[in-house]
Amino acid sequence: MNTAKFSHEETMGYLSSLANEALELWDLPEGSKARLINVSENETFLVEAPNGLKSILRIHRENYHTETAISCEHAWSRALNAEGGVKTPDILPGKNGSTIQSATSEALGQKRYLAMFEFVEGSEPGQQDDLTGGFEELGEIAAKTHVHSIGWDRSEPFERLVWDLDTVFGQDATWGHWRDGPNIGTQTRQVLEQVETTVIERLTQYGRKPDRFGLIHADMRLANLLITDDETRLIDFDDCGLGWLMYDFAAGISFMEDDLRIPELKDAWVRGYRSIRPLSEEDETEIPTFIMMRRLALLAWIGSHSEVDIAKELAPTFAPISEELGRKYLASLA
Repeated sequence: MNTAKFSHEETMGYLSSLANEALELWDLPEGSKARLINVSENETFLVEAPNGLKSILRIHRENYHTETAISCEHAWSRALNAEGGVKTPDILPGKNGSTIQSATSEALGQKRYLAMFEFVEGSEPGQQDDLTGGFEELGEIAAKTHVHSIGWDRSEPFERLVWDLDTVFGQDATWGHWRDGPNIGTQTRQVLEQVETTVIERLTQYGRKPDRFGLIHADMRLANLLITDDETRLIDFDDCGLGWLMYDFAAGISFMEDDLRIPELKDAWVRGYRSIRPLSEEDETEIPTFIMMRRLALLAWIGSHSEVDIAKELAPTFAPISEELGRKYLASLA
């Protein structure tokens, strides 16, 4: 069935019904209910049981990941928790023992994959807070994930997203093309075309050696840290895949690249990173290039996810601010 005939609200209603119907796939207390709490790449639900038990249910976006790819995500998240020194939420298996379940919405005519995670009490740092300490810890966590991914013996077949020049700028870019983003005027397009050309040239020269390019989280924002009194957990590995290691910093400042604190946050991140793993001057020098690569990817994402609240909120100004950031980036290289 073609879901284009349904409004976003109707689609979310059908997926909420699917989430509640699918709860029977897990061994949950009678009377458990799923409530939609976030829509981004996927739909995320808070599951609450009458006895107070909570968990998080993710319904995967249609045709975004295969079952094999989701299995690889789960394997890395669990390995990091077990041996990588990075705390991640447990993934709760269904009654059949698998961490990946599937269910079909007859109304939408869609089969969706689902996964359930333990609920972790904690808070994420607010963007208006002093973020220096948070970004230093983020740098430490990023370095730990990189150390682990470089040495990890991946299962075969291993399938995850790839974040490189082709998947960001190519004909079949994962999130679409930035040129299709909202409110891109002629002047903005000209500047961003020059930015794209520069990013491609610099990263082609930078190269993809194993100490620069590998398995990364790819969405390591403060919003994906859950902080409690005694530990910090890294969540949401949905975008993890193969990419440049320094892309993790660029992803870490998604949607706030124009914040005046970015230079000091970068310094804090690098300081935390170097406390765990060496970082060359060349690696640090290219961080602004990865920021612009990520910014253009996000411009494409906003264009292809226009129904999502954050995309709606950012659409009016994201392209003009991207142009301003692009001008500053190009000027810094002159």
